[in-house]
Amino acid sequence: MRFKSLTLSAIILSGVCASFANAEDSQVIRIATEGAYAPWNFVKPGGQLDGFEIELARDLCDRMKAKCEITAHDWEGLIPSLNSGKIDAIMAGMSITPKRQEVIGFSRPYAAPLNGFLVLDSSSLSRLPGESKSIDLDKDEPGAEAVIKEMAPLLKGKVIGVQGSTTASGFAEKYLSKVVEVREYKTVDSHNMDLMSGRIDAVLANAVVLKLATQDASMKGADMAGPVFSGGVFGPGIGIGLRKSDADLKAKFDEAITAAVKDGTVKQLSEKWLKFDVTPLE
Repeated sequence: MRFKSLTLSAIILSGVCASFANAEDSQVIRIATEGAYAPWNFVKPGGQLDGFEIELARDLCDRMKAKCEITAHDWEGLIPSLNSGKIDAIMAGMSITPKRQEVIGFSRPYAAPLNGFLVLDSSSLSRLPGESKSIDLDKDEPGAEAVIKEMAPLLKGKVIGVQGSTTASGFAEKYLSKVVEVREYKTVDSHNMDLMSGRIDAVLANAVVLKLATQDASMKGADMAGPVFSGGVFGPGIGIGLRKSDADLKAKFDEAITAAVKDGTVKQLSEKWLKFDVTPLE
């Protein structure tokens, strides 16, 4: 898998998917992604968008019999672009959180997220306790706090990289900021490069993204360590960001996602791209 650092200050790419139910329907649903979050969404060497969310977006648009345009934007500009009317929907690995729900609406989840640590094999952090544990913050926050307390001696004084304005940064701020320095980055690729160069000690991000990153030759010597976390500050799952006023569009996406979950499309696409089944709970 090839990773590329991207700065996308404006729309750089687009792809049209699906078709109209009839010629009289002229509405185009403008879906925005980041294009820098492989394998969820990324830009291929030839300039086309691809990944789990890109394929899923096309499938959902087919189910809705809608014409959709998929474009890439900077992560931090996604919500402002949505609320200003420049785009109609966000599919960019965006977790549903109470803070985001204050300013935008969401579809039902189309993926269940897991988040974990990436460290160098040569680091003392490779021995983080909680290996192979999956901790749901909604169901077992005391257990999460106990594991984090157990990790604290190893984490103390370390620098942890996170992508800014993400649930990972929220988790780091809530649970880790008293023992580590949290450093924010614009993209996952950026903090991964700093990990490999020794400028930071660990990365906290989506576990699927990090695990697949370790398959790239440039990430040799890095691997996952410690437990993975879900729920709580990470939210109930990953959904499509929508304007709160777009109730009809939300209903259409919800219906399409439910159908894609029930017929196994989400499972098939997530196993193809992510190597994990991230199908959300019904």
